[in-house]
Amino acid sequence: MSSVPERGEVDEQYKWDLESLYPDDETWEEAFEQAGEHVADLAAYEGRATDDAETLLSVLETYETLMREVSNVAAYARMRRDEDTADGDYQALFARAQSLASKASSAASFIEPEIQQAGRDRIEELMAAEDDLDVYDHYFDDVLRTEEHTRSTEVENLLADLGEVLDAGGEVYNMLTNADMEFPAVEQPDGTPKRITLNNFTTLQKHPDRQYRKDVYQAFYDEWESVRNAVAAAHKKSVKTDVKLAQARDYDTAREAALDGPNVPVEVYDNLVETVHDELDKLHHHAELKREAIGADELRMWDLYVPLVQSESPDVPYEQAREYVIDAVEPLGEEYQSLLAEGLDARWVDVYETKNKQSGAYSGGTYDSQPFILMNYQDDVESMFTLAHELGHSMHSEFTSEEQPYVYSSYEIFTAEVASTVNETLLTEHLLETVEDEHLRRHVLNEYLERFRSTLYRQTMFAEFEQRTHQLAEDGQPLTADRLDEVYADLKGDYYEPAAVDDRIAREWMRIPHFYRAFYVYQYATGISAAVALVEGILEEGQPAAERYLDFLRSGSREYPLDLLRNAGVDMASPDPISEALSVYDGYLDEFERLQ
Repeated sequence: MSSVPERGEVDEQYKWDLESLYPDDETWEEAFEQAGEHVADLAAYEGRATDDAETLLSVLETYETLMREVSNVAAYARMRRDEDTADGDYQALFARAQSLASKASSAASFIEPEIQQAGRDRIEELMAAEDDLDVYDHYFDDVLRTEEHTRSTEVENLLADLGEVLDAGGEVYNMLTNADMEFPAVEQPDGTPKRITLNNFTTLQKHPDRQYRKDVYQAFYDEWESVRNAVAAAHKKSVKTDVKLAQARDYDTAREAALDGPNVPVEVYDNLVETVHDELDKLHHHAELKREAIGADELRMWDLYVPLVQSESPDVPYEQAREYVIDAVEPLGEEYQSLLAEGLDARWVDVYETKNKQSGAYSGGTYDSQPFILMNYQDDVESMFTLAHELGHSMHSEFTSEEQPYVYSSYEIFTAEVASTVNETLLTEHLLETVEDEHLRRHVLNEYLERFRSTLYRQTMFAEFEQRTHQLAEDGQPLTADRLDEVYADLKGDYYEPAAVDDRIAREWMRIPHFYRAFYVYQYATGISAAVALVEGILEEGQPAAERYLDFLRSGSREYPLDLLRNAGVDMASPDPISEALSVYDGYLDEFERLQ
């Protein structure tokens, strides 16, 4: 039976360099204790933050010192836990870090209410008295614009204290799916068993043997059926938490509350959903091409991940993927390309899947650390694209950290998903332009089409699911497992009209961890739309467009997301970039048909 290796079996060069953050757990303990002491330093300012300019500056600088310490402590603990989610010691370490972060948030909860109570005129007066406060001008504007949704200091303290409790739904889901659940092994066409994991399920669904795909599909979703009530309870609690927090802050809906954080109008969300719904015919075209490719009378749910190329996907070893990605970003300039290459050599990436490792992929790190990328690399084209995606995030962080002060270092997800998808798009363009191997070219084109399908259409479908489930909760309707299945199955039927929707696919919502971070996924769809426009501009215009893009990366959260993208040349308040991206998708579908 194929097995996932133990972490100790993987060479050090393929593991992230966490020792660059803390050389050992003992050093982490010292930093943890120090950060805990600084919580009291910040809390001592409560009630007098805006007494005078010097005090306000001291409050903000003390807050920065504390939060930088806490973010370092929390990042290390999280990544150690993610190396082996079944390790009880690191689960405890992460829990302690979460508790510290909650205490720090509670200690800092007075700052924004006191700024808001002082009012815009008073803050401008204090800025005039202290030049060092000038850097906080956008921060002050952001705080003051949300005044009507900020509660009293007492209530804000309470909400901050409850931080680690309010994440319970997501934490329960994470431990259930990554540490406790074990999926069965399914016999492969050659007679050998293959164990299903969260990381390899999608890969197995691309297998050319249709019966094997069906067997994997059924075994995978049958295992989810065994935990349906637990997952439904975790999901319901997460949705209810979103709704109650929105109500506590006097928002009409949880969606409005989530989008107001980055100052994104709900119309942007609506534009996305409406535009995608108007152009579902393009997705249906893709589904029909899949049906034709496998020679079936009817497309089934276990066929959705099948590549349009009916040949085995080429192996892309990690070392080869590195080189492809480095070469692909050349249009962004030498500075970007060199930094990316240096980062790969500096062990930014934890490359391979190991036993009990956190599933999926992400880019992490802190303002004071190098980036860290969690991967579960599978030696295929998809993993290569995921590497490019996460490197986009990491490069965004590096450019921001180099240019911006800490207060503007945590850029919004709305812009983050642009940076990641620009790298994916550049990789596609590079490979289709330079690779002579027709086998690889066809698989790259297929992967690009799949990325469009899964990013623009699939994430918009997820966004609709989130909107509908939160609306049910806001209307006082029960969120049972059966009701969640029903909502999801209805959406799946609309989006994949040419295919047969069965009972098992109705459970797919159970395996989507992003749902525990409300109204997050729509930004993948807006991100790819903006990225396509930016890449087209860079390839057509050259250095000036590339420099505007790098300025965007350097800006962090120095302006609001829509303004940052306008500066780079894309207006996401309009549905036009979404329509244009879908036109590119349609064009590549036509291109694939011409290659047949």
